[in-house]
Amino acid sequence: MAGHAYYCFLDGYSGYNQIPIALEDQEKTTFTCPFGTFAYRRMPFDCVMLPPRFQRCMTSIFSDMVEHFLEVFMDDFSVHGSSFDECLHHLSLVLIRCKEKNLVLNWEKCHFMVTKGIVLGHVSVKARHRGG
Repeated sequence: MAGHAYYCFLDGYSGYNQIPIALEDQEKTTFTCPFGTFAYRRMPFDCVMLPPRFQRCMTSIFSDMVEHFLEVFMDDFSVHGSSFDECLHHLSLVLIRCKEKNLVLNWEKCHFMVTKGIVLGHVSVKARHRGG
């Protein structure tokens, strides 16, 4: 991740809730409460088995980009490029894919075309990578 001139850090809005659950699997999420019986239509935040599945889903959606110019950790995306134009092009590809897959970003938590940033507690800059 370190060693690139420009970065874009994107945050998925309500990550899990953007992923639909297949109709035939919705009954597996059924629970009863005072208001009746409920089954999730989208991934809930409180299921222990969902983080690895969500990560696989995101990796699958962006499989042709991951490790080339995109890193995905859950609903956080790091796009990079060796020049402003290259990073902008990579960002464009990621945003097009988000639109195709109906993934919504939390624009308030996104950072575009920056020269450094913190990723999983580490500072990423062009020349080095150090613990943060």
